[in-house]
Amino acid sequence: MIMWRIHEHRQVEKICPKLPSQVLKKYELWKSLVYRHGPEKLKEFPGFHDEALEGRRQGQRSSRLSLKYRVIYEAENDVVTVYVLEITPHQY
Repeated sequence: MIMWRIHEHRQVEKICPKLPSQVLKKYELWKSLVYRHGPEKLKEFPGFHDEALEGRRQGQRSSRLSLKYRVIYEAENDVVTVYVLEITPHQY
Protein backbone atom coordinates (compact mmCIF):
# COMPACT_ATOMS: atom_id res chain seq x y z
CA MET A 1 0.00 0.00 0.00
CA ILE A 2 1.33 3.43 -0.98
CA MET A 3 1.23 6.08 1.72
CA TRP A 4 0.69 9.67 0.64
CA ARG A 5 2.82 12.51 1.95
CA ILE A 6 1.01 15.54 3.34
CA HIS A 7 2.81 18.89 3.41
CA GLU A 8 1.11 21.65 5.39
CA HIS A 9 1.76 25.29 4.62
CA ARG A 10 3.23 27.06 7.66
CA GLN A 11 0.03 29.14 7.90
CA VAL A 12 -1.90 25.89 8.57
CA GLU A 13 0.37 25.07 11.51
CA LYS A 14 -0.35 28.51 12.97
CA ILE A 15 -4.14 28.36 12.56
CA CYS A 16 -4.69 24.79 13.85
CA PRO A 17 -4.47 25.70 17.57
CA LYS A 18 -7.09 28.42 16.97
CA LEU A 19 -9.63 26.14 15.26
CA PRO A 20 -12.74 24.87 17.05
CA SER A 21 -12.09 21.37 18.42
CA GLN A 22 -14.65 19.66 16.14
CA VAL A 23 -13.02 21.25 13.06
CA LEU A 24 -9.57 20.15 14.21
CA LYS A 25 -10.83 16.59 14.78
CA LYS A 26 -12.35 16.45 11.30
CA TYR A 27 -9.10 17.81 9.82
CA GLU A 28 -7.17 15.04 11.59
CA LEU A 29 -9.63 12.48 10.12
CA TRP A 30 -9.20 14.11 6.70
CA LYS A 31 -5.40 13.83 6.97
CA SER A 32 -5.64 10.20 8.06
CA LEU A 33 -7.82 9.27 5.07
CA VAL A 34 -5.60 11.12 2.60
CA TYR A 35 -2.40 9.70 4.09
CA ARG A 36 -3.63 6.11 3.92
CA HIS A 37 -5.75 6.10 0.76
CA GLY A 38 -5.14 9.32 -1.18
CA PRO A 39 -7.50 12.18 -1.97
CA GLU A 40 -9.67 10.02 -4.26
CA LYS A 41 -10.99 8.24 -1.14
CA LEU A 42 -12.64 11.51 0.01
CA LYS A 43 -15.32 11.04 -2.68
CA GLU A 44 -16.67 8.09 -0.67
CA PHE A 45 -17.45 10.40 2.26
CA PRO A 46 -20.19 12.89 1.28
CA GLY A 47 -19.65 14.87 4.50
CA PHE A 48 -16.38 16.22 3.11
CA HIS A 49 -18.12 17.46 -0.06
CA ASP A 50 -14.74 17.32 -1.83
CA GLU A 51 -14.75 19.37 -5.03
CA ALA A 52 -12.51 20.97 -7.62
CA LEU A 53 -12.23 24.74 -7.42
CA GLU A 54 -12.54 27.22 -10.27
CA GLY A 55 -11.29 30.67 -11.19
CA ARG A 56 -8.07 31.80 -9.53
CA ARG A 57 -8.02 28.53 -7.54
CA GLN A 58 -8.23 26.28 -10.61
CA GLY A 59 -6.18 23.12 -10.03
CA GLN A 60 -6.91 23.17 -6.30
CA ARG A 61 -9.54 21.24 -4.36
CA SER A 62 -11.68 21.95 -1.31
CA SER A 63 -13.00 19.63 1.40
CA ARG A 64 -15.61 20.67 3.95
CA LEU A 65 -14.55 20.44 7.60
CA SER A 66 -17.73 22.15 8.86
CA LEU A 67 -20.35 24.48 7.43
CA LYS A 68 -17.88 27.32 7.89
CA TYR A 69 -14.39 25.80 7.44
CA ARG A 70 -12.75 24.28 4.36
CA VAL A 71 -9.35 22.74 3.77
CA ILE A 72 -7.84 23.90 0.45
CA TYR A 73 -5.27 21.58 -1.11
CA GLU A 74 -3.46 20.47 -4.26
CA ALA A 75 -2.59 16.86 -5.06
CA GLU A 76 0.28 15.61 -7.20
CA ASN A 77 -0.57 12.06 -8.21
CA ASP A 78 2.78 11.36 -9.84
CA VAL A 79 4.64 11.83 -6.53
CA VAL A 80 1.76 10.95 -4.16
CA THR A 81 2.00 14.28 -2.32
CA VAL A 82 -0.79 16.50 -1.01
CA TYR A 83 -0.07 20.16 -0.29
CA VAL A 84 -2.45 21.64 2.28
CA LEU A 85 -2.54 25.32 1.43
CA GLU A 86 -4.94 26.66 4.03
CA ILE A 87 -7.84 26.02 6.34
CA THR A 88 -10.18 28.92 6.03
CA PRO A 89 -13.70 30.06 6.85
CA HIS A 90 -15.81 29.65 3.72
CA GLN A 91 -16.73 32.90 1.96
CA TYR A 92 -20.46 33.05 1.22
